[in-house]
Amino acid sequence: MRLKGKSALITGSARGIGRAFAEAYVREGATVAIADINLEAAEKTASEIGNNAYAVRLNVTDQSSIEAAVKAVEAKAGGLDILINNAALFDLAPIVEISRASYDRLFSVNVAGTLFMLQAAARSMIAAGRGGKIINMASQAGRRGEPLVAVYCATKAAVISLTQSAGLDLIKHRINVNAISPGVVDGEHWEHVDALFAKYENRPKGEKKRLVGEAVPYGRMGRTEDLTGMAVFLASDEAEYIVAQTYNVDGGQWMS
Repeated sequence: MRLKGKSALITGSARGIGRAFAEAYVREGATVAIADINLEAAEKTASEIGNNAYAVRLNVTDQSSIEAAVKAVEAKAGGLDILINNAALFDLAPIVEISRASYDRLFSVNVAGTLFMLQAAARSMIAAGRGGKIINMASQAGRRGEPLVAVYCATKAAVISLTQSAGLDLIKHRINVNAISPGVVDGEHWEHVDALFAKYENRPKGEKKRLVGEAVPYGRMGRTEDLTGMAVFLASDEAEYIVAQTYNVDGGQWMS
Protein backbone atom coordinates (compact mmCIF):
# COMPACT_ATOMS: atom_id res chain seq x y z
CA MET A 1 0.00 0.00 0.00
CA ARG A 2 2.76 2.43 -0.93
CA LEU A 3 0.29 4.85 -2.51
CA LYS A 4 -2.42 4.67 0.14
CA GLY A 5 -4.58 7.78 0.17
CA LYS A 6 -3.01 9.24 -2.97
CA SER A 7 -4.95 10.60 -5.93
CA ALA A 8 -3.60 9.85 -9.40
CA LEU A 9 -4.48 10.78 -12.96
CA ILE A 10 -3.13 8.62 -15.81
CA THR A 11 -3.57 9.84 -19.37
CA GLY A 12 -4.41 7.36 -22.10
CA SER A 13 -5.22 4.70 -19.52
CA ALA A 14 -8.28 3.00 -20.94
CA ARG A 15 -6.00 0.27 -22.31
CA GLY A 16 -2.44 -0.95 -22.67
CA ILE A 17 0.37 0.38 -20.51
CA GLY A 18 -1.80 3.09 -18.98
CA ARG A 19 -4.35 0.54 -17.81
CA ALA A 20 -1.60 -1.60 -16.29
CA PHE A 21 -0.39 1.44 -14.36
CA ALA A 22 -3.91 2.17 -13.13
CA GLU A 23 -4.39 -1.41 -11.92
CA ALA A 24 -1.04 -1.32 -10.09
CA TYR A 25 -1.82 2.03 -8.46
CA VAL A 26 -5.19 0.83 -7.20
CA ARG A 27 -3.51 -2.27 -5.74
CA GLU A 28 -1.11 0.07 -3.93
CA GLY A 29 -3.98 2.05 -2.37
CA ALA A 30 -4.40 5.00 -4.76
CA THR A 31 -7.57 6.43 -6.23
CA VAL A 32 -7.07 6.65 -10.00
CA ALA A 33 -8.65 8.76 -12.73
CA ILE A 34 -8.75 6.74 -15.96
CA ALA A 35 -8.28 9.71 -18.29
CA ASP A 36 -8.82 8.98 -21.96
CA ILE A 37 -10.17 10.59 -25.11
CA ASN A 38 -12.51 7.59 -25.40
CA LEU A 39 -14.79 8.11 -22.41
CA GLU A 40 -16.78 4.94 -23.01
CA ALA A 41 -13.61 2.83 -22.96
CA ALA A 42 -12.40 4.68 -19.86
CA GLU A 43 -15.68 4.00 -18.06
CA LYS A 44 -15.48 0.30 -18.96
CA THR A 45 -11.90 0.07 -17.69
CA ALA A 46 -12.73 1.93 -14.47
CA SER A 47 -15.68 -0.39 -13.78
CA GLU A 48 -13.45 -3.43 -14.32
CA ILE A 49 -10.70 -2.13 -12.03
CA GLY A 50 -13.08 -1.33 -9.17
CA ASN A 51 -14.39 1.39 -6.90
CA ASN A 52 -11.06 3.20 -6.59
CA ALA A 53 -10.96 3.94 -10.32
CA TYR A 54 -13.18 6.39 -12.17
CA ALA A 55 -13.34 7.72 -15.72
CA VAL A 56 -12.49 11.23 -16.91
CA ARG A 57 -12.67 12.36 -20.52
CA LEU A 58 -9.39 13.91 -21.63
CA ASN A 59 -8.06 15.18 -24.94
CA VAL A 60 -4.46 16.25 -24.30
CA THR A 61 -4.46 18.42 -27.45
CA ASP A 62 -7.28 20.60 -26.03
CA GLN A 63 -6.34 22.98 -23.23
CA SER A 64 -9.90 23.29 -21.95
CA SER A 65 -10.14 19.49 -21.75
CA ILE A 66 -6.86 19.32 -19.80
CA GLU A 67 -8.06 21.92 -17.30
CA ALA A 68 -11.47 20.28 -16.97
CA ALA A 69 -9.88 16.89 -16.27
CA VAL A 70 -7.73 18.31 -13.47
CA LYS A 71 -10.76 20.09 -11.99
CA ALA A 72 -12.71 16.83 -12.14
CA VAL A 73 -9.98 15.04 -10.17
CA GLU A 74 -9.86 17.83 -7.61
CA ALA A 75 -13.63 17.60 -7.16
CA LYS A 76 -13.75 13.80 -7.04
CA ALA A 77 -10.64 13.02 -5.00
CA GLY A 78 -9.89 16.25 -3.16
CA GLY A 79 -6.72 17.00 -5.11
CA LEU A 80 -4.09 15.54 -7.41
CA ASP A 81 -0.97 13.86 -6.03
CA ILE A 82 0.33 11.87 -9.01
CA LEU A 83 0.24 12.36 -12.78
CA ILE A 84 1.42 9.88 -15.39
CA ASN A 85 1.73 11.41 -18.85
CA ASN A 86 1.11 8.21 -20.80
CA ALA A 87 -0.96 9.29 -23.83
CA ALA A 88 1.06 9.10 -27.05
CA LEU A 89 0.84 8.40 -30.77
CA PHE A 90 3.23 6.53 -33.08
CA ASP A 91 3.92 6.85 -36.80
CA LEU A 92 6.83 6.17 -39.11
CA ALA A 93 7.99 7.02 -42.62
CA PRO A 94 11.24 7.69 -44.48
CA ILE A 95 12.48 11.26 -44.15
CA VAL A 96 11.40 12.12 -47.72
CA GLU A 97 7.85 10.91 -47.05
CA ILE A 98 7.15 12.51 -43.64
CA SER A 99 3.99 14.59 -43.85
CA ARG A 100 3.40 17.80 -41.96
CA ALA A 101 0.09 16.36 -40.77
CA SER A 102 1.84 13.38 -39.16
CA TYR A 103 4.48 15.66 -37.62
CA ASP A 104 1.86 18.02 -36.19
CA ARG A 105 -0.26 15.16 -34.84
CA LEU A 106 2.62 13.44 -33.01
CA PHE A 107 4.10 16.62 -31.56
CA SER A 108 0.64 17.83 -30.50
CA VAL A 109 0.01 14.69 -28.42
CA ASN A 110 3.47 13.47 -27.41
CA VAL A 111 5.14 16.80 -26.64
CA ALA A 112 2.56 19.58 -26.25
CA GLY A 113 0.16 17.17 -24.57
CA THR A 114 2.84 16.12 -22.11
CA LEU A 115 3.92 19.70 -21.40
CA PHE A 116 0.51 21.25 -20.87
CA MET A 117 -0.85 18.28 -18.92
CA LEU A 118 2.23 18.50 -16.71
CA GLN A 119 1.71 22.24 -16.34
CA ALA A 120 -1.94 21.89 -15.30
CA ALA A 121 -1.09 19.16 -12.80
CA ALA A 122 1.77 21.22 -11.36
CA ARG A 123 -0.46 24.26 -10.92
CA SER A 124 -2.97 22.12 -9.01
CA MET A 125 -0.24 20.58 -6.85
CA ILE A 126 1.33 23.97 -6.09
CA ALA A 127 -2.06 25.42 -5.10
CA ALA A 128 -2.67 22.48 -2.76
CA GLY A 129 0.77 22.93 -1.21
CA ARG A 130 1.50 19.26 -0.60
CA GLY A 131 3.92 18.48 -3.43
CA GLY A 132 3.42 15.63 -5.86
CA LYS A 133 4.87 13.21 -8.36
CA ILE A 134 4.81 13.59 -12.14
CA ILE A 135 5.94 10.72 -14.36
CA ASN A 136 6.39 11.19 -18.09
CA MET A 137 6.55 8.32 -20.55
CA ALA A 138 9.63 8.58 -22.72
CA SER A 139 11.01 5.74 -24.87
CA GLN A 140 14.23 4.15 -26.00
CA ALA A 141 13.34 5.94 -29.25
CA GLY A 142 14.14 9.17 -27.46
CA ARG A 143 17.69 7.98 -26.77
CA ARG A 144 18.76 7.74 -30.44
CA GLY A 145 17.39 8.23 -33.93
CA GLU A 146 16.04 5.53 -36.22
CA PRO A 147 15.90 5.68 -40.03
CA LEU A 148 12.11 5.41 -40.31
CA VAL A 149 11.06 6.85 -36.98
CA ALA A 150 12.44 10.40 -37.05
CA VAL A 151 9.37 12.22 -35.79
CA TYR A 152 8.45 9.79 -33.01
CA CYS A 153 12.09 9.65 -31.88
CA ALA A 154 12.20 13.45 -31.81
CA THR A 155 9.03 13.65 -29.71
CA LYS A 156 10.38 11.23 -27.13
CA ALA A 157 13.76 13.02 -27.02
CA ALA A 158 11.74 16.15 -26.29
CA VAL A 159 9.94 14.35 -23.44
CA ILE A 160 13.28 13.45 -21.86
CA SER A 161 14.41 17.08 -22.14
CA LEU A 162 11.10 18.39 -20.74
CA THR A 163 11.44 15.99 -17.83
CA GLN A 164 14.84 17.44 -16.99
CA SER A 165 13.71 21.07 -17.24
CA ALA A 166 10.43 20.57 -15.39
CA GLY A 167 12.12 18.46 -12.76
CA LEU A 168 14.65 21.16 -12.00
CA ASP A 169 12.01 23.88 -11.97
CA LEU A 170 9.32 22.16 -9.91
CA ILE A 171 11.34 20.47 -7.19
CA LYS A 172 11.29 23.72 -5.20
CA HIS A 173 7.56 23.03 -4.82
CA ARG A 174 8.36 19.44 -3.74
CA ILE A 175 7.05 18.14 -7.05
CA ASN A 176 9.28 15.37 -8.37
CA VAL A 177 9.28 15.04 -12.16
CA ASN A 178 10.85 11.91 -13.64
CA ALA A 179 10.31 9.66 -16.63
CA ILE A 180 10.21 6.02 -17.67
CA SER A 181 11.86 4.95 -20.92
CA PRO A 182 10.44 1.61 -22.08
CA GLY A 183 11.91 -0.45 -24.88
CA VAL A 184 9.69 -2.52 -27.16
CA VAL A 185 6.53 -3.41 -25.26
CA ASP A 186 4.14 -6.05 -26.59
CA GLY A 187 0.48 -5.18 -26.97
CA GLU A 188 -2.23 -4.42 -29.49
CA HIS A 189 -0.41 -1.27 -30.63
CA TRP A 190 2.35 -3.46 -32.03
CA GLU A 191 -0.01 -4.68 -34.77
CA HIS A 192 -0.01 -1.11 -36.08
CA VAL A 193 3.75 -0.71 -35.62
CA ASP A 194 4.50 -4.04 -37.28
CA ALA A 195 2.26 -3.22 -40.24
CA LEU A 196 4.10 0.06 -40.83
CA PHE A 197 7.49 -1.65 -40.74
CA ALA A 198 6.15 -4.35 -43.08
CA LYS A 199 5.17 -1.63 -45.54
CA TYR A 200 8.42 0.32 -45.53
CA GLU A 201 10.89 -2.54 -45.03
CA ASN A 202 9.09 -4.94 -47.36
CA ARG A 203 8.68 -7.58 -44.67
CA PRO A 204 5.94 -10.13 -44.06
CA LYS A 205 3.63 -9.16 -41.22
CA GLY A 206 4.88 -10.34 -37.86
CA GLU A 207 8.54 -10.54 -38.83
CA LYS A 208 9.56 -7.14 -37.43
CA LYS A 209 7.91 -7.91 -34.13
CA ARG A 210 9.72 -11.25 -33.94
CA LEU A 211 13.06 -9.68 -34.78
CA VAL A 212 12.84 -6.85 -32.25
CA GLY A 213 11.85 -9.30 -29.54
CA GLU A 214 14.83 -11.51 -30.32
CA ALA A 215 17.15 -8.48 -30.22
CA VAL A 216 16.29 -7.62 -26.60
CA PRO A 217 19.17 -8.78 -24.34
CA TYR A 218 16.63 -10.08 -21.81
CA GLY A 219 15.33 -12.41 -24.50
CA ARG A 220 11.82 -11.12 -25.16
CA MET A 221 9.73 -8.02 -25.72
CA GLY A 222 8.58 -6.14 -22.67
CA ARG A 223 5.16 -6.64 -21.14
CA THR A 224 3.03 -3.98 -19.51
CA GLU A 225 3.61 -5.53 -16.09
CA ASP A 226 7.36 -5.05 -16.53
CA LEU A 227 6.84 -1.29 -16.25
CA THR A 228 4.50 -1.08 -13.27
CA GLY A 229 7.17 -1.52 -10.59
CA MET A 230 9.02 1.59 -11.75
CA ALA A 231 5.77 3.54 -12.04
CA VAL A 232 4.83 2.68 -8.45
CA PHE A 233 8.33 3.40 -7.16
CA LEU A 234 8.58 6.85 -8.79
CA ALA A 235 5.18 7.79 -7.37
CA SER A 236 6.05 6.65 -3.86
CA ASP A 237 7.81 8.34 -0.94
CA GLU A 238 10.81 6.12 -1.67
CA ALA A 239 11.57 8.28 -4.72
CA GLU A 240 11.50 11.58 -2.82
CA TYR A 241 15.16 12.40 -3.60
CA ILE A 242 14.97 11.51 -7.31
CA VAL A 243 14.70 14.53 -9.57
CA ALA A 244 14.65 14.99 -13.38
CA GLN A 245 15.74 11.44 -14.24
CA THR A 246 14.68 9.11 -17.05
CA TYR A 247 14.84 5.42 -16.17
CA ASN A 248 15.32 2.73 -18.81
CA VAL A 249 13.02 -0.26 -18.32
CA ASP A 250 13.82 -2.09 -21.51
CA GLY A 251 15.42 -5.48 -20.88
CA GLY A 252 18.93 -4.12 -21.46
CA GLN A 253 18.46 -2.40 -24.81
CA TRP A 254 19.92 0.93 -23.75
CA MET A 255 22.53 1.68 -21.09
CA SER A 256 23.00 5.13 -19.62
